[in-house]
Amino acid sequence: MARGHEAARPEPATPRPRPGTRRSPTGGRIHRQEPLTFTFDGKQYQGYRGDTLASALLANGVIQAGTSIKLGRPRGIFSAGVEEPNAVVQIEAPFPEPMLPAPAVELYDGLVASSLPGQGRLATEPDPARYDALHAHCDLLVVGAGPAGLAAAAAAADSGARVILADDQPEAGGSLLGTGEHLDWVAETRARLDRDPEVRVLRRTTVFGYYDDNHLLAVERRTNHLGADAPQNVARERVWRIRARRVVLATGAHERSLAFGDNDRPGVMLASSARTYLHRYAVVPGRHAVVFTTNDSAYPAALDLAAAGVGIAAIVDTRPEPGEWAERARAAGIQVLAGHAVTGTEGNERLTAVTVAPFGESAGQHQFAVDLLLVSGGWNPVAHLFSQSGGTLRHDDTLGTFVPDSGRQAVEVAGSANGAFDLATALAQGAAAGARAVEAQGYTARTPVLPAVTARPYTPPMQVFTVPGASGAPRFVDLQRDVTVDDLARATGAGLRSVEHTKRYTTAGTGGDQGRTAGVLARGVVAELPGVDVSALGLPTFRPPYPPVSFAALAGRHRGVLSDPIRTTALHEWHVEHGALFENVGQWKRPWYYPRDGEDMQSAVLRECRAARENVAFMDASTLGKIDVQGPDAGVFLDRLYTNMMSTLKVGMIRYGVMCRLDGMVFDDGTVIRLAPDRFLVTTTTGNAATVLDWMEEWLQTEWPELKVHCTSVTEQWATVALVGPKSREVLGSLAPGLAVANDAFPFMAWREATVAGIEARVCRISFSGELAYEINVSPWEAVALWEALYEAGAPYGITPYGTETMHVLRAEKGYPIVGQDTDGTVTPQDLGMSWVVSKKKRDFIGKRSYARADTLRPDRKHLVALLPEDPALFLPEGTHLVADSELPAPPVPMLGHVTSSYRSAALGRTFALALIKGGRERIGERLYAPVGDRLVPVTVASPVLYDPEGARRDG
Repeated sequence: MARGHEAARPEPATPRPRPGTRRSPTGGRIHRQEPLTFTFDGKQYQGYRGDTLASALLANGVIQAGTSIKLGRPRGIFSAGVEEPNAVVQIEAPFPEPMLPAPAVELYDGLVASSLPGQGRLATEPDPARYDALHAHCDLLVVGAGPAGLAAAAAAADSGARVILADDQPEAGGSLLGTGEHLDWVAETRARLDRDPEVRVLRRTTVFGYYDDNHLLAVERRTNHLGADAPQNVARERVWRIRARRVVLATGAHERSLAFGDNDRPGVMLASSARTYLHRYAVVPGRHAVVFTTNDSAYPAALDLAAAGVGIAAIVDTRPEPGEWAERARAAGIQVLAGHAVTGTEGNERLTAVTVAPFGESAGQHQFAVDLLLVSGGWNPVAHLFSQSGGTLRHDDTLGTFVPDSGRQAVEVAGSANGAFDLATALAQGAAAGARAVEAQGYTARTPVLPAVTARPYTPPMQVFTVPGASGAPRFVDLQRDVTVDDLARATGAGLRSVEHTKRYTTAGTGGDQGRTAGVLARGVVAELPGVDVSALGLPTFRPPYPPVSFAALAGRHRGVLSDPIRTTALHEWHVEHGALFENVGQWKRPWYYPRDGEDMQSAVLRECRAARENVAFMDASTLGKIDVQGPDAGVFLDRLYTNMMSTLKVGMIRYGVMCRLDGMVFDDGTVIRLAPDRFLVTTTTGNAATVLDWMEEWLQTEWPELKVHCTSVTEQWATVALVGPKSREVLGSLAPGLAVANDAFPFMAWREATVAGIEARVCRISFSGELAYEINVSPWEAVALWEALYEAGAPYGITPYGTETMHVLRAEKGYPIVGQDTDGTVTPQDLGMSWVVSKKKRDFIGKRSYARADTLRPDRKHLVALLPEDPALFLPEGTHLVADSELPAPPVPMLGHVTSSYRSAALGRTFALALIKGGRERIGERLYAPVGDRLVPVTVASPVLYDPEGARRDG
């Protein structure tokens, strides 16, 4: 985490680097006893454990780390953190990862990386690594382990509250790691936090999203920094889904740049970042430097670099009277040019010189031969998470930046993220925020031990965004997107004033860095051009994720065969043991058919169909959606959802129903079982179960909130066995002696509570096959016992398990449509020949008005009909189109409809199909033609009910 103004401190005794290297022989926080070898742009280098790719490149004298995306200009390492806009690299090994900021890539042995022209490459092979996810709950989540975050966590520790401290770095300390100050306090505080069993510290963990009800997402990097040595059983990245009662955001601040001529050359760097490379990595990024600033925070960086042997040619300060820090710099022998600005730079592959002139004037120019230019245009609080939480930002004219204002969740912001750019205030804010968070929940906070810091008022920066320069020299605002002051001038010249409009017109802030260093700068430039107040412009919306997060991390374990959940019924293992082949229906694995030795699919399905039509068969129907609908208004609610009346249904009875969308087209179908005066059980198609529940909740929550109704999915609370066939009554009766199974006692579309094979069950007289049938519902724990009991009781009748293919044949012989197969979103119940299911008595229901539309009443609408090929052995492929003539006319050929379902039938002794045909019911008996292969074959249009049209077998 970056920070602003520093308190006074003794000059560091930083060792000077050896000749020929940019690494100091001692110092820093790297592990010199662990050298690492890495490759960048095809050349091998050496670094140390604790380095980042950026620090290791700088240590080896590599300044240029990429080229810009649009203009192809050389770009160097600009920062020391995730805000890096230039040095965005491609990791090649051990596994390709694109568009990673080099300062955020921990160095590891064997790392292979390459520079990018602003665009990365995805991997061509599957990622072998694991990714995972965890859920966590806490009383307090502290984001950021810098001084404010550590103080907040320390105040909450030992209170009994569950605390999570998350930080994106491998070690705690934040900005203090970059200044080298108070590191003993950091170590002691971290040790105390580690001893508290209720405190969890998440290192290398970036909180990237803040959602309602204090739900935050974070990604933890677990093995990347270990390279090829990473344990195979440890996930590379892990997503944390954290629910926190209260949150303290101590996310720090990013230093911002200034727009001046050719400000993008390699060697131009943020001042605080150069200081971080010195203290944290023992790297000096240049030999001769100029420091260009509008505020005090760049002076400590200049003094520290000078003490490390860097020749500071001048500190260029736009302020006419810089104050105390300028005197310190002069006392250290550094020239301070007050009231001046850098107007341009020179150099090809890297910086070689800078031009300085009095601010706002062209006369009196100075030129300095340097290889490093440190820039500080002020500080921007990292307020993205606060904004995502629903908080608002305001422009603080004193600080010259946008700071958090009001929020709507249980969240506080502390430290430089809240505009506290001096260390003493940041520590105090953090400690107070942590204490308030736990005390609000009834815990007793402790007074944390804080380092002794002299309070020093923060000196505001001079409000400067752009500096005039040589004609034609680009002044870059957004380095990652190559957006210049001239680009923004064209946007404002076109009349654009909104920050959202200028952002999209110029692409400023749309890169992977989301304008971390450029966002406020771009707003300032847009304000300066037409002469408006920057506070009136605001900032663009911060959307998660703030830093890029890999799709693999978001997917977690749900990849490959696990990309979609696999759901199995309680009877799945029985099906496997008995040779079932499966098909995917929604997310369920359903038995497709049960082939015996030597049987192909056609033979197995015909055998299963004969068993259901002639004797008895049974099927696992557990996957049907089941929704429990309860409440005094449940009947009213279902009347509005279904096209037919449900409130008149008697307890103990069942009714088939159809749901339609607002346009009157069929959405889903199923049965409604009335369990009690205020309770119904609704069944849906397997694939639509979740969708129907969402549909119900949408209407209840948004349109009819006055209805007293609760809907609960109970799909997995019931295992369902369909017992089908003329012998099904005998089988059921033998297992349920207490159940009256005679037709007059247990009629079609009734249900009964019963004990079946010693198991408490709900038995429904429902048929999707057209045969005498029952659906037996039991607890999933009892499913196998019920199934095996049915198998044994049905053995004398040749009971046969059947799968979904046989189910489709049986229902199609009866003309029962499958929603989503025989419908396509343009089909009404009337098109299916089901006008009887559309109530003419109800005042209203979803879709009713649409049935009066002219288009819905067209006589040439497509109707569901059956097709009988003239050759009874010919199979019509599903999707086959139908034409009226035996010879195809010249294109475009007028199509009458298409085949929706096609099967071979044992009961009919032939093939048949269902189809949607224009004016189909009026065409019954007509001959049409279907292109099959290279010929047109004749088919006859027939009623969709081909088997037992009177329904005698179903009702008997």
